[in-house]
Amino acid sequence: MNAEGYHIPVLLQASMEGLNIRPDGTYVDLTYGGGGHSKAILERLSDSGHLYGFDQDEDAMQGAVEDARFTFVRSNFRFLKNWMQYYGVEQVDGILADLGVSSHHFDTESRGFSFRFDAPLDMRMNQRASLTAQKVLQDYTEEQLANIFYLYGEMKNSRRIAAAIVKRRDTQPLQTTGELVETLKPYIQRGREKKDMAKLFQALRIEVNGEMKALQQMLKAAVEILRPGGRLVVLTYHSLEDRLVKNMIHAGNVEGNAETNIYGHTLSPLKSVGRNYIAPDEEEQTANPRSRSAKLRVAERTNIE
Repeated sequence: MNAEGYHIPVLLQASMEGLNIRPDGTYVDLTYGGGGHSKAILERLSDSGHLYGFDQDEDAMQGAVEDARFTFVRSNFRFLKNWMQYYGVEQVDGILADLGVSSHHFDTESRGFSFRFDAPLDMRMNQRASLTAQKVLQDYTEEQLANIFYLYGEMKNSRRIAAAIVKRRDTQPLQTTGELVETLKPYIQRGREKKDMAKLFQALRIEVNGEMKALQQMLKAAVEILRPGGRLVVLTYHSLEDRLVKNMIHAGNVEGNAETNIYGHTLSPLKSVGRNYIAPDEEEQTANPRSRSAKLRVAERTNIE
């Protein structure tokens, strides 16, 4: 499966410029997907350079590029440091992460990521994992569901939605995306159906895949294995993940609690490169709708520990 069929890489040129690739360097693409970003990195590496590509999805593994300079790692990127230690890599020159869900996931009906199709409530990025969206909706308490929809979907009517789900499952289990959409129709404001359903599905997906915790662990690991002068390039698609990335860059931790020296300068192991973030231009947004909410942040590793 090629990158075009799996996923169109967002802000490709800006990502490569952000990485500032050294031909003989060691790089990590934490979200291999269809390989679009990885192939662009490999084009810029010499025979002595190397790229590690992470993805927990079997579909991505099946389409992995064959290249002596490339190693595919089927794993969640939260284990970045563990795998680099496994391969004997102490420091890397650049790390790229394109967060969120690929167009392949949204367009594959059976995966249950989109409310456009009536499919099993799955939403697992790693199909070897046990937790599915169906299990979340069936087993979580009403309060737990409300918290997920509020924290991860920023839905103001999260409690009413959670109550509706619990009421439905008491008489008949929710098993498909279509059943979920039908159950919640009375609670979605007319004219906002697509936006609210997108928020709801986002919240479920984040919970099923443990995305926020994984991102926090990855950012911490990235700081630890980047060499001084190495680059971290991250593409975010919603405010929750973007806030964590921004905090890590500006404060050195995901909470955003910055420490300063006696001169008032922030003591962070990362420093922002260029403008605060880069957004796709109108042409890219038209050609690749997934890019519309994207923000690209670039940071460089400092000598501060």
